[in-house]
Amino acid sequence: MKVFIDTNIPMYAAGKEHPLKACCLDILRSIAQGNLNAFTNTEVFQEILYRYFNINQRDYGLQIFDSFSCIMDGCVLPIKHEDILLARQLTSKPTHTSLSPRDLIHLAVMHNNGIERIVTTDLGFAKIEGIQVIYPSSK
Repeated sequence: MKVFIDTNIPMYAAGKEHPLKACCLDILRSIAQGNLNAFTNTEVFQEILYRYFNINQRDYGLQIFDSFSCIMDGCVLPIKHEDILLARQLTSKPTHTSLSPRDLIHLAVMHNNGIERIVTTDLGFAKIEGIQVIYPSSK
C-alpha cells in the first residue's frame, strides 16, 4: 500500500508536546523501519524550510529537513510540469476548494504516481473522491 506523507507529519513529530506528536513519531519510525511504503514530494521539503525559516528557527528547520530526508531516502517524488498542470485543472473542481495550492500540488503528484492514500492531519483532503485519508490519532 503506497501512501503519501504530508508536511504536517514530520512537523508534528518534531514539534512541541502535542496530542499528535507520538503517533506522528510512530509513523516516521514505521517508514524508517521499512514497514510503510511511503512517498512524499519535493514541495514538502520546501514547506518545512519555509515554515521554520519564517519563524526564525532556521537551524531547527534544517534538522527536521535533514532527518526527514534520511527517512524518505529514495522515496521523494519530483514535481513535474504535468503535476502543476494537473494541479491547475483540479482547481476547477468544487470539492477541491478546501485545498491550498500546495495541497493541490500534493494531490496532483499523488494522482500522477498512482498513490491513493495520504497520511495527514489536514481535513481538506476528506472531500476528495478516490483518496483515502489516514489521520494520525493520539493514543
